Amino acid sequence: MSKPSPPAPSGATYQRVPDFLEHWSRTAFVRTTVASGVALFAGGWLWWPLWLLLLPWTAFAWRGWADMQQTHHALLRNYPVLGHARYILESVRPEIQQYFVESDSGGRPFDREDRSVVYQRAKEASDTVPFGTRDDYYELGAEWLRHSLYPAAVPEENLRVRVGGPRCTQPYDLALLNVSAMSYGSLSRNAVMALNQGARMGGFAHNTGEGGIAPHHLQGGDLIWQVGTGYFGCRTLDGEFDPEAFRSNATRPSVKMIELKLSQGAKPAHGGILPAAKVTPEIATIRGVPLGQDVISPPAHTAFRGPHGLLRFIEQLRELSGGKPVGFKLCVGDPVELMALVHAMLDLDLTPDFISVDGAEGGTGAAPMEFSDRVGTPLDEGLTLLDDALRGAGLRSRIRILSAGKIATGFHVIRQLALGADACSSARAMMFALGCIQALKCNTNHCPTGIATQDAELMKGLNVSTKALRVRSFQSKTVQAVAELVGAAGLERPGSLQRRHIVRRCSTTTVHDLAHIFPPCADGALLTDDGPPELQAVWREGRAAASRWHDAEPT
Repeated sequence: MSKPSPPAPSGATYQRVPDFLEHWSRTAFVRTTVASGVALFAGGWLWWPLWLLLLPWTAFAWRGWADMQQTHHALLRNYPVLGHARYILESVRPEIQQYFVESDSGGRPFDREDRSVVYQRAKEASDTVPFGTRDDYYELGAEWLRHSLYPAAVPEENLRVRVGGPRCTQPYDLALLNVSAMSYGSLSRNAVMALNQGARMGGFAHNTGEGGIAPHHLQGGDLIWQVGTGYFGCRTLDGEFDPEAFRSNATRPSVKMIELKLSQGAKPAHGGILPAAKVTPEIATIRGVPLGQDVISPPAHTAFRGPHGLLRFIEQLRELSGGKPVGFKLCVGDPVELMALVHAMLDLDLTPDFISVDGAEGGTGAAPMEFSDRVGTPLDEGLTLLDDALRGAGLRSRIRILSAGKIATGFHVIRQLALGADACSSARAMMFALGCIQALKCNTNHCPTGIATQDAELMKGLNVSTKALRVRSFQSKTVQAVAELVGAAGLERPGSLQRRHIVRRCSTTTVHDLAHIFPPCADGALLTDDGPPELQAVWREGRAAASRWHDAEPT
């Protein structure tokens, strides 16, 4: 009597060999093959049509012999031929899971409900729901907007945010929702062109990603040029920062803002990765890198060091660009380092025009699992810490905060605004608007929708003009939903949203607004030792850290 298999651990994905394979081991395969071969030969003398089966029998025997001789797959050596069934089932598991198993709210990283809203708005189809909510308001973590008895109307002019601090001479009026950083190379040229044309039609901004400015970005849409640690588009032959190359690109009329990338949420403290399969001759020319190799950006910048060096470098970029808004993007890590950076702003009286904060839940085309799953601060904690640090230091009015993360709906946007952001950007939702089906093949060059690939045949499926309209429609309808939600809270400006407007269920009998969960810091409170105790303690550590960095930085 066979011993029963142990139960799978709770919450684990328990994989096993299908039961029928247990009867098809090497020995069984050899016996069956020999016996069936003898039977076919003998039977063929009695009834010749049986000899027609010799061809498939030969193919079966040859495949099994090859499986038993190979050394790469132990499963196939032990279970020749039919062992392939396991690999076939495994290969279609994601599709079976997505289309037949997962619930409307159970998909990852984006569930079916959020994806459906993006698809419907992109196609200008009905995005209303019948028969009431399918969400459980009594489930732990459920959130909702605290509405007003006296709804307001939000004027169109209040749906943009001016970016540009005291040293900026070319401020930019940014939309509430924009295309987040995605490089040409990670995305196909058709995808980049569709995004940029959609941005042009909708009047919102398109972040280039760190891969440089490609001709496909120049479709008339406003650009946020992202400069990463690889300095693509402004690098010397040995990979260092080139001021004149930067000036040439930064002064383009289509470039409205410059974003210096320190880190991103999906792989903080790890350089960007572009697999060699995606490096075409055109991409190699744009980035100034060799063909046939993975393009891996360094983890850290070489043009500056430490918080004071970062701020001086930002000032240099602002001057080289002719006074355009310059900021940086980061995923918050050590809070002491963040406080040291804010102290450096006060020391030098230099501030960026904006800071883009990314959460650990952010997306990427390729990242090591350990970094994607276990490094970086989630967006809620990172965004509120940054907002509180700037407010407590009295600098918040000089710096805009842009939020990037899992943003696909109007509620996602207002939630970020309530937590401290001034505007948002989204990458994956914009990909859904292009037709992404969340196939999770971004890092393979085999994206079935032609979005995250450099395969010319796959790219043909993405019609630029049609998808540009869908990107524009999704962004427009989502911002319209934001305006309606802000009005439902009784406000006329999205910037008036506060943490108290969003409520979260913390237990079956307890709810708290986000101001209770993330207590806000009053303007200037850190300067007078009146900030929240934990924040004040980190502020003091930041002062000491800033001094150490300043002493160690080259003059």
